[in-house]
Amino acid sequence: MPATLPETQIPGVVHRRVGDIVVTAIADGFLDGDLSVLRNIATEDAAEILSANHRPARRTNVNCFVIHSKGRTALVETGCGTYMQETSGKLLANLAAAGVAPSDVDSVLLTHMHPDHSAGLTNRETNERFFDNAELVVHENEPKHWLDDGNLARATERERNLFFNCAREQIAPYMDRLKPFTSGEVFPGVTAIPRPGHTPGHSNFLIESGNEQLLIWGDIVHIPEVQTARPEACMVYDTDPTQAEASRRAVFDMVATDGLLLTGMHLHFPGFSRLVKRGDGYQLLPAAWEHNL
Repeated sequence: MPATLPETQIPGVVHRRVGDIVVTAIADGFLDGDLSVLRNIATEDAAEILSANHRPARRTNVNCFVIHSKGRTALVETGCGTYMQETSGKLLANLAAAGVAPSDVDSVLLTHMHPDHSAGLTNRETNERFFDNAELVVHENEPKHWLDDGNLARATERERNLFFNCAREQIAPYMDRLKPFTSGEVFPGVTAIPRPGHTPGHSNFLIESGNEQLLIWGDIVHIPEVQTARPEACMVYDTDPTQAEASRRAVFDMVATDGLLLTGMHLHFPGFSRLVKRGDGYQLLPAAWEHNL
C-alpha cells in the first residue's frame, strides 16, 4: 500500500546551542510582496539579484526566537498575529510544537515594534495578553515613538492603521510590566545593542555564553540577497533611511570581521548564518546543521 502523501511541513522549530544557552528558532510564517518597497536600488537590479540566487520573487520569512538561559525563558519577537497575511501568525502553534507554553515565557524581547514583530503580543479579539507572566522588554524610543500623537498625525494612512494603531493595541495590556532599556544586559546572557534607523529604537541582541556568541540582528535586512549584496538598499518602512544604512553597514562590518554567528527575523528559516565580504558587498553563508545539543 503506498505511503500517504505529506500535506504539511513539520513544525518550524530549530534549536541551536550557544555555550550554556539554548536558542530555538520559531517560524511565524512568511509574507509575500513586490520590490517596490526598496529604496536606493533600481527594481530591475534587485530583481536580477534575486533571480541570480534562484529567488523568483520577494518572500520575506518571519522568524522569532526562544532563549533558554539560567532557568529562565525569553521570547524574541512575537510575529504577525492576525494583522498581516494568512501565511504568517504561526508562532503560537510552533511554540507549542517546541514544548513552550505562553505562560512559560518570563520576558518578551522586541527588536522594535513593527507589526511583524510585535503584533503577536495580544489577542485582538479579547485584548488579553498572550504572555501573561512576561515582562515586555524594548528600547525606550519604541513606545515613545509609537505612542506619540504628533508622530501619529504626521503618518500616512497606512502607517497609522498598520504601524501606530497596531503598536498601541498590542502594547496596552503590557504597560504595567513594560521594561524599557537604552542598552546593556536585558536578560541573562543577552545584551541589547541599539541600531536605530529602521525605527528609532531598533536594536540587536547579542547572546554570549562561555566563548560562544550569537547576534540576533533584527531587521538589518528584509530581503537578504539584495541588501547584503547592496548594503545601500533601504526599505520604505525605514523611519530614517540614512541611519538605517549606517546601522546595516556597521553590523555587516562587525559580524564579517569577527566571524560572528548571526540570525535575524527575515533571513530564510532558521536563519543561523555567517556573513563574508564579497567585492563591494557581502554574502550570507548558512551555518552548518548542528545534530547535537
